[in-house]
This record gives sequence, C-alpha cells and structure tokens, in this order.
Amino acid sequence: MTIALAIHGGAGTIRRAELTPEKDAALREGLKAALEAGHATLRSGGSALDAVEAAVVALEDDPLFNAGRGAVFTLDGTHELDAAVMDGATGQAGAVAGVKLVRNPVRLARRVMEASPHVFLGFEAADAFAREQGLACVPQDYFSTESRWQALLLEKARLAAGGFPEDAPEDRRHGTVGAVALDAMGRLAAATSTGGMTANRPGRIGDTPVIGAGTWADGRCAVSCTGHGESFIRAAAAHDLAARMAYGGLRLEQAAEAVVHGALPGLGGSGGLIAIDAQGNVAMPFNSEGMYRAWVAFQGQPSVAIYGGENGSFSRG
Repeated sequence: MTIALAIHGGAGTIRRAELTPEKDAALREGLKAALEAGHATLRSGGSALDAVEAAVVALEDDPLFNAGRGAVFTLDGTHELDAAVMDGATGQAGAVAGVKLVRNPVRLARRVMEASPHVFLGFEAADAFAREQGLACVPQDYFSTESRWQALLLEKARLAAGGFPEDAPEDRRHGTVGAVALDAMGRLAAATSTGGMTANRPGRIGDTPVIGAGTWADGRCAVSCTGHGESFIRAAAAHDLAARMAYGGLRLEQAAEAVVHGALPGLGGSGGLIAIDAQGNVAMPFNSEGMYRAWVAFQGQPSVAIYGGENGSFSRG
C-alpha cells in the first residue's frame, strides 16, 4: 500500500533575493527534518494521524516557523496559538484556539479529539485541559524570538502611521504549518498549527483551527491551508476542496487549483494549501510568491521547495 506525506511551513512573499543562502538552507533543513519525522512514522507502520502530529510537532519546535516556538506576537505583545487535527478514517476532529502555555498545540488538539467529548476548546479552558492531560507547558517567553519581536514593532509603526490591518505585508499576514498524510492502511489525516498574524488583535481566531476552513480530512482527501485566514474561513477552503471532489467529480489537483486560484482570490485570499488523496497524489498550489513545502510520495525521494516555479505537486496522472 502506498504511503505519502506532505507538509507546509507557511506561504506569502518569499523572494530568493530576500533570503540569505544560510536562511534558505536552514528553512529547507527544517522542512526536511519535519518531513522525515512524519515519514519515519509512516514507514514504521504508524497511522496517518500519528504522522501528521509528528511532522507538525517538529515544525512547532523550530523557531523559523510561525507555530509554537517562533510564533508571532499579538498587538499586545503576547502569543496566542491555534491548532487542529482531523482523522479522515473516522471523521473525528479536535481543535484549540488562543492557547498561551502548551508547548505543542497540535498535541493538545489531538487530546481534545481523543480525550474529551468536544471538538473545539479555547483560551484559558484549553490551557487548563492541557495541564489536566499532562502535556508540556511553558512560559510565554519560550515562544518568543527577536525576529518576531522586530516584526511586531514594524507592524505597529505601520499601523500608527495610518496603515490598515488588512494591508499588512504578506509576510506579516501569513504563517502556518501543517501536514497531510496517507498511511499503509489507506487512512488520511491532516494537522495544522499557527501563531496567527503579526499584531492581530488578541482573541482573533483564523482559519487554522476551524474545521473545514483551514483543516479537513475525510475518506477522499486531507487538506491543510496557509494564508489570509479570514478569507479561507469565508471560502470554507479546506472543505470546499473536498466537496469539489465528492460532488463535482474533480481530481485532487483540479479541486485544489479551483480553490486556490478560483474561489480564494475573489475573497482577497492569498496563500496556498497542501492536499493528499486516497491514492497518494499530492497537490500544493499557492497564489502567493512562495510557500514553504516538502513532500514524499509513491516511494519517491523526499522533495523540498520554497519559491514559485519549484515543483508543487506529485501525481500518478
């Protein structure tokens, strides 16, 4: 049976000239390490759900990505983290929003799914549940990095000069990590995690933890999105892709392209997504200048890409 995995580390304005060779190499190594964490799980017979959790945990622990350690700051200079998981084999899902203490929000989202009767927990209640479940919790400064702090200062200065929040540069609007997987039993799963948008109002919730907007998995496909969250929510982007396959008969790549290049732009939605189907085909379209991404499918070699023009899908045709 085919196993396959794809991950993303966010989308937005990503230009070769603006990344030093050292930063480019570090980002690719981070993506490669996360891909290997998930792929090793699949190779050892682990479930798709285990694989996407392992990959996203690796990205949450890497300060180069906007999830977990390395999360952006809210307007008040705090960190609020969101995450979701969905098991395509059972239709079960778990999500958390606005957590401030749990080291790996994706682990907490899975606990919500498996150890509570709920789908969605938020803020202090979610952090309290994390402690009840014995998950690792950390002080807020664990998530902080100097580069994210400087980004907050730049965005606050832009807003103070009369700029509008919706006009923020793409690199301050985007930033999410995610994974989708197909395991040897034919099961699909998706997981997504984010630190939000630089200088977003405290309490803001984007698409990442909204099941059907930023995260979705069923028997046909698994989807994880990254981009301007408000637009992805209005488009119900992740579920829209699945619905185009289920009701419109589109192939994975066709459905993904229709969402990213058709539905989202009309709502001001910039960004992209990763998706995988039950045959192991992978699609990774984006309408921004780049998307951090990596994938392995059909017993092929692991691949990593950042910029537009690098390969973005893998299909048997």
